Amino acid sequence: MAIAKAERLMNLALCLLGTRRPLSKRELRESIEAYLEAGSDDSFNRMFERDKDDLRELGLVIETVENLEGEVGYLARRDSNRLPAITLDAEEAAALGLAAKVWQQARLAGAASGALQKLRAAGLPEDVDPYGGHSALEPRIPAHEASFEPLMLACRDRRPVVFDYRKATAARPEQRHVEPWALECWRGHWYLAGWDRDRGAERVFRLSRITGKVRARAGKYTADVPDVVTVRETVASWAGETADRTALIRLRTDAGYPLRAKAVAVQKGDDGWDELEIPYGHGLDAWLVEFGPDVVVLEPAELRADVVDRLRAVAKG
Repeated sequence: MAIAKAERLMNLALCLLGTRRPLSKRELRESIEAYLEAGSDDSFNRMFERDKDDLRELGLVIETVENLEGEVGYLARRDSNRLPAITLDAEEAAALGLAAKVWQQARLAGAASGALQKLRAAGLPEDVDPYGGHSALEPRIPAHEASFEPLMLACRDRRPVVFDYRKATAARPEQRHVEPWALECWRGHWYLAGWDRDRGAERVFRLSRITGKVRARAGKYTADVPDVVTVRETVASWAGETADRTALIRLRTDAGYPLRAKAVAVQKGDDGWDELEIPYGHGLDAWLVEFGPDVVVLEPAELRADVVDRLRAVAKG
């Protein structure tokens, strides 16, 4: 049975770290089961060279040493591959503790807990809590969508995905082929920023509108992945956070509290409707549609037209 590459790399790393003298290719081949399965010397040599390069890319310092007989050997000295001591001040330690409390998903909770245990074993103080006066605060970032975990893994591993997505203006979902970049939480909702292969442009998808399973696909990305700052700005823009002007709407009394919280001015009415001036940025039309008959756009005219078009599209199904 073929040995998984991750296991093969781990075995090679352990051999190189555990030896006090350089090991030749022959010795390494005899010590690692996956190399014994190689059908020929050429196959083994290619596999070994790839593995060695992969370990070096991961940060392992591998030395190549030639003995008196001219035979080449390999080893990874522990002192060359030892990480420096971890030193955190009180505020940094507290920030890590708070970050570990944020995640509630089983996969991430285990990883966060394990990371903290390793840091404490390395000398991180357990009793440091500069925010002790606010210890009742428990930060949470919930992620209830089933698509969150597969998309998180796809972002980490840089793997293209396929999923069915229902736009705010559509009655039925359509399939999307996406190269995921990053996940962002904004106003209690998770968004995926990535490259939409079907449209040849970057897009942002709200996870709550993904239907069915997220399926990973083989192959490399076709578009460059921007830096984290750019992705976050894209998410903020497409989700409607950035506003460069204002819009005037009528809102039914005792309705649309999220809109009221964003309003820069509110004029109470005595006919069951209030007038609100709210920030107008990308995505506002889609947000207003979610409030249905409780909202009427007064101006600008293009926003009113966009909302009407979206409502008509929903009505047509």
